[in-house]
Amino acid sequence: MLASNTTLQAQLRVKRRIFFVSAGMILAIPLVRLLLTGTLVPKLALVQVLWGLSFVLLGVCVGARVLAPWVGGLLAAMVCVPAVTAIIHFTGGPASPYFVSIVCAPLIIALFAPDSRLPTLVSLGGMMAAVVMLNVLAGVPSETYLPQTLVFGCVGAFGLYGGRTYRRLREAERVAQEERLSALERLAESERLRLCAERQRSEVERLVLVGQLASGVAHEVNNPLAFVKSNLHYLERELLEEEGPPDKGELRELLNETREGVLRIQQIVADLRRFAREGDVSSEQGSPAEAIEEARRVASVRLRSLGEVVVDVAPGLPEVRLGQRYLVQVLVNLLVNAADAVEAAVPARRAHIGVRARRVEGGVRLEVEDNGVGIAPEVLPRLFEPFFTTKPPGKGTGLGLALCQDYIARTGGTLTVENRPEGGARFVVTLKEAGGVTLAAA
Repeated sequence: MLASNTTLQAQLRVKRRIFFVSAGMILAIPLVRLLLTGTLVPKLALVQVLWGLSFVLLGVCVGARVLAPWVGGLLAAMVCVPAVTAIIHFTGGPASPYFVSIVCAPLIIALFAPDSRLPTLVSLGGMMAAVVMLNVLAGVPSETYLPQTLVFGCVGAFGLYGGRTYRRLREAERVAQEERLSALERLAESERLRLCAERQRSEVERLVLVGQLASGVAHEVNNPLAFVKSNLHYLERELLEEEGPPDKGELRELLNETREGVLRIQQIVADLRRFAREGDVSSEQGSPAEAIEEARRVASVRLRSLGEVVVDVAPGLPEVRLGQRYLVQVLVNLLVNAADAVEAAVPARRAHIGVRARRVEGGVRLEVEDNGVGIAPEVLPRLFEPFFTTKPPGKGTGLGLALCQDYIARTGGTLTVENRPEGGARFVVTLKEAGGVTLAAA
């Protein structure tokens, strides 16, 4: 609606300008004549002034929406033809040097109302009637002025044809605009569906990661839970069997240890819930240091029983363009893959997984490496292909690394992998420093 009103206002401004420019040119005719010849014909000047002022009035009325554009065009025809006829009559009738100008009336009116056929038809009929009347008043034989009238009518008909052509062009333009808008709507819907599918794919992969971590959750929760239960049994026994007042210092220490166990369970549940839920995708930047710590906590249920995770984060790292939620997902994926690689290594070994973060020119470099057996040369080129996996059925979807690379690439970063000379694999993530650039759509 707003765009339609804006278009209508623009069209009215153009039509008003046509009336004003035409009025200015008409009013300038007697002035130019006076300057060139030094004479002024009162009758002609009066007709021209009235003609020009009427066009000014029509322009004001059309611009203010008092008159519809086609009504303004019709009134312009009803003013134009009599004015031109009067000028020709006062300057010699058919012998007037202005006589041929009457044929221009339909063409001029076609400029004022190209959207409507009626004003041009009225001006064409009025022009032909004026030609007949001027010739009759001058005593010109009918066999002379009738062919002339016919020729003038044919020339004036070009105004009708021009208006018809203009209307066809406008209709074609309108249809083309509607098709463009329809195509844009379809494109927007397609983009919405693509983004929806991408979010769903991301959620599925994250839930798969949660499922892979679930086996370690029981162990991680059972340890502090057993500790809490043991402390509670001990406290119950002491309260029932102790004859004297209990040792407050011992009780305080016991309660502190129990609280730590409960907080550990709470932290594990909170981390997994935060990681599994569908978050806000509008986040545009993330903190590498905070993401590494959160990813380490989330993945600890999978890594703790396998070995150690060594974290080396340089101080003062800037925020990066990848959103915090995506950054944590990327790091958890890489840590879980590292754990899987070490667990599948033959002979079995204790895991040593390293996470490093350093500031580099223009951003941050993250490294996640393991001491597994590395990646086979024939697998390296396909490692980031969607649905490609070397894990056994039910262990992975083949989407994790592909999604990670997609997230990172859309922010201008890179995700690469290499085999370490001392054994194992190293994933290298480079991310651009946050600087107001939004996440681009793929």
